[in-house]
Amino acid sequence: MAVITGGQALTVAAILCTAAAVAVAQQASNVRATYHLYNPAENGWDLNRVSAYCATWDADKPPSWRQQYGWVAFCGPWGPTGQATCGKCIRVTNRGTGASTTARIVDQCSNGGLDLDFETVFKKIDTDGHGYQMGHLDVDYQFVGC
Repeated sequence: MAVITGGQALTVAAILCTAAAVAVAQQASNVRATYHLYNPAENGWDLNRVSAYCATWDADKPPSWRQQYGWVAFCGPWGPTGQATCGKCIRVTNRGTGASTTARIVDQCSNGGLDLDFETVFKKIDTDGHGYQMGHLDVDYQFVGC
């Protein structure tokens, strides 16, 4: 049986606190989400054609990868930034209706929230049309596996 000393207990506690902080930082609530007209189907799901930030790293991914999820630009208050977001997936939930979908991060933005592709993400979770009328949705997001 192993005995944990006081110093080891503090180290374990610090590691657990850090892990919890990282997990919390991978989600956010009550975030403003606007829509963006990437029109991926009309643009051949081509990240270069829509000038997406992540095209530098992800444009050569197979079509099945690029078409698997709707597209989103990420500039949320919590989570990774820049290149580290490229290709990651988030679960986006409309706070008003509870409708949710998974989307792939293909771009960055500067509004402090999310820019959801209108056709592949925004319309899917704007089930009551209120977000379109207002020009934005209030959403929660959480990083998830793709």
